[in-house]
Amino acid sequence: MPTVDVVNLQLNKVGEVELPEAIWSVEPRVHLVHEVVVAQLRSRRAGTACVKTRGEVAFSNRKPYSQKKTGRARAGTRRSPLWRKGGTIFGPKPRDYFYRPPAKIRRLALKSVLSAKLKENELLIVDAFSLPEIKTKSFFESMKGLGLKKAVVVTPDPDHNLEMSARNLTDFQVLRVDGLNCYDLLRHERLVILKDSLPAIEERLLK
Repeated sequence: MPTVDVVNLQLNKVGEVELPEAIWSVEPRVHLVHEVVVAQLRSRRAGTACVKTRGEVAFSNRKPYSQKKTGRARAGTRRSPLWRKGGTIFGPKPRDYFYRPPAKIRRLALKSVLSAKLKENELLIVDAFSLPEIKTKSFFESMKGLGLKKAVVVTPDPDHNLEMSARNLTDFQVLRVDGLNCYDLLRHERLVILKDSLPAIEERLLK
C-alpha cells in the first residue's frame, strides 16, 4: 500500500496514511478517462440550437415569378434553401446530448485519474481545513500557504463556508466526495483531500 504524509495548513507533517492499492495504484486507462470526460462535457451542453427548415420559414407559397420568359433560373418558392432568408438544410434542432457511461467504467476512470495524481506527486492530504466565515481572501491565503496555484479541494461533507469562499476563484474548486469527477480533477493541477474524505472515497470506489 502506498503511504502518504498528512500535513496541516502550514505544510507541517502531522501523520501518515496508507492508501488502498485498488484505488491509488491502478494502471491508467486513458481511453476510459477520455470516454468519461467526453460524456461529462456532452451532458453539459444545452442542446437548444435550432434553425427553421423550408417548411417553417414565414413566406407565402406563391411562385416568385413566371416560370419562363424572364431569363432567370426557375424558382418555385421563396422558402428554398438557395434563397436569402430561405430554410436551412440539415440544420441543428433541439436535442439531448446526455450520455452516462456504465458505473464500472466511471469508477475505473476515476481510479485511473487518482492513481495518476499520486504517481505524479500532485496529491496533498490535509489533516483539517475549515473557515469560521465565508471569506474568499481567507481561502486564497490558505491555498497560498500550501503552495498551490490551481487546485481542487475534496471535502467529506457539505461545507458551506468553504464552497462559497472558493466560488469566485477560477483556479480553485471545492468538491464533495459524491461530486468527485474526472473532468474537474484533470482541469486542476493539484488535488487536495481532507483526511476525513478518504474513507468516503474508498466506500464509493470499492463497490
